Amino acid sequence: MKNFHPVYTIRAHHGMCLAFFQGKGYSDTFAKHMEQIKRSLEANPVVRITAHTDAICSGCPHNQHGACRAEDKTIEYDKQVLSYCNLSEGRVMPFLKFEKMVRENILLLGKREDICGDCEWSALCQFDFLEKKREDV
Repeated sequence: MKNFHPVYTIRAHHGMCLAFFQGKGYSDTFAKHMEQIKRSLEANPVVRITAHTDAICSGCPHNQHGACRAEDKTIEYDKQVLSYCNLSEGRVMPFLKFEKMVRENILLLGKREDICGDCEWSALCQFDFLEKKREDV
């Protein structure tokens, strides 16, 4: 019998959010939820990339019955990430592959602010991503 590993559904733009996550968020409950999801994703599970609510959204106070209060804006973020990474919605892949695509096609090219610069959390994503990656090596 094969081991069952869950497939996480992840919004495309959350690939950027996860890269910059600092333990802050809409509430302590949300931040803890995000940290748990991030830890789970570090084990490289299979993820399904979406432009709708996901595993992270399930802990968000903006999630109202499975839809984001800012759905129009967040769907646009998702569409742009999908486009920059040449992905289609519903694509299934290992999380670390998706993370690498976001890093190489958006973050390292300085495109994050073009996609989500109007996000209320954008100020948390202002540190030098290139410098942070050098520190991690």
